[in-house]
Amino acid sequence: MLKEGNLAPDFELTSNNGEKVKLSNFKGRFVVLYFYPRAMTAGCTREGLRFNELYDDFKKLNVEILGVSTDSVDKIKKFSERYGFKFKLLSDAEGYVVGLYGVKKDSTSLAAERTTFIIDPNGIIVKILKNIRPAEKHADQSLEELKKIINK
Repeated sequence: MLKEGNLAPDFELTSNNGEKVKLSNFKGRFVVLYFYPRAMTAGCTREGLRFNELYDDFKKLNVEILGVSTDSVDKIKKFSERYGFKFKLLSDAEGYVVGLYGVKKDSTSLAAERTTFIIDPNGIIVKILKNIRPAEKHADQSLEELKKIINK
């Protein structure tokens, strides 16, 4: 089980626009790595839309947002296009990264449990947000945590 202070495991996944994305490519920047259960569902849509609304606030802090689900590349592409997400969605269709980060929802599916990892510019996990409900302003919580960390 990953904990705050651990090195974030590196991975490579395909994004909504078909490019290969490696976590280690963002070294030198903060990353909000958020796992969500399923594209096109009400909760995941609300969550993504709020990250989108706050996108410029994250960018001002030099933060990259990466959303990960076990949906196919085609599904996350449609999801991103439908809602105009400005950040990358990544497909973990095999559930490898979900397993690597210990966020598998249950033993009967590959779906991810809604969890966010805030990763510092050195690749260290500095905050883990669990048991998140999208209606509780998940994106806002992530932004506030980042501000506290950056302004220390």
